[in-house]
Amino acid sequence: MCDACANAAIGRRGLVRGGLALAAISVMGSTFLPRPAQAQPVRAADAPDAALKLLVDGNARYVANQPHERDFSANRANTAIGQAPFAAILGCADSRVAPELAFDQRPGDLFVVRIAGNFVTSEGLGSLEFGSAVLGTKLIMVLGHTECGAVKATVEALEKGNHLPGHIAGLVTAMKPGIEAVVKKGDANLTEQATVANVRYNVEHLKKASPILAGLIAKNELRIVGGVYDLATGKVSLV
Repeated sequence: MCDACANAAIGRRGLVRGGLALAAISVMGSTFLPRPAQAQPVRAADAPDAALKLLVDGNARYVANQPHERDFSANRANTAIGQAPFAAILGCADSRVAPELAFDQRPGDLFVVRIAGNFVTSEGLGSLEFGSAVLGTKLIMVLGHTECGAVKATVEALEKGNHLPGHIAGLVTAMKPGIEAVVKKGDANLTEQATVANVRYNVEHLKKASPILAGLIAKNELRIVGGVYDLATGKVSLV
């Protein structure tokens, strides 16, 4: 074999070995190559008023159908490290209301607790305490919505004495304190008024039910507000 051919063969063998080595490193990269340091997620707002403004502004973009463009792939990698939500939402389980969309926020920005009728339970309260005391949320919004089936069921049960099956009856029992006074008045737009009354009742309940939340409110580190989402327009009105 001539010298040129021999050198070419050696070169080819070197390339093959090099390729195999690179493949091995890529498979076992966590062992041989250090991972680049990744920054912890940054909270988008560090004060209650700023957090509320982010929600209001985001909802305005959503209503106008002008949401921010987002790189979800990059955000997934970031949120895998940790979370720093700036607000918590106590919302209804209704499939038509998606808080991250309604407020035009990224995954990782909102700490969401959902139950049909958006009322406070012991488990939900514990979750909201965790969100505020541990994760650092600066705002809690109790978010109701128009044409809420749980509100309608409660109104009808209080008006007609309906007996609902299974654990559905428990929803009515839990929502009764916030809605009963409105039903007794019997004014027009009863469902709409009951929806607002239910939100306001649970806002006040949250303020008084938890020493943890009350302490944060006293230090101006937390604010609790109520809102109603309009299914037809997407607008959230503060109540």
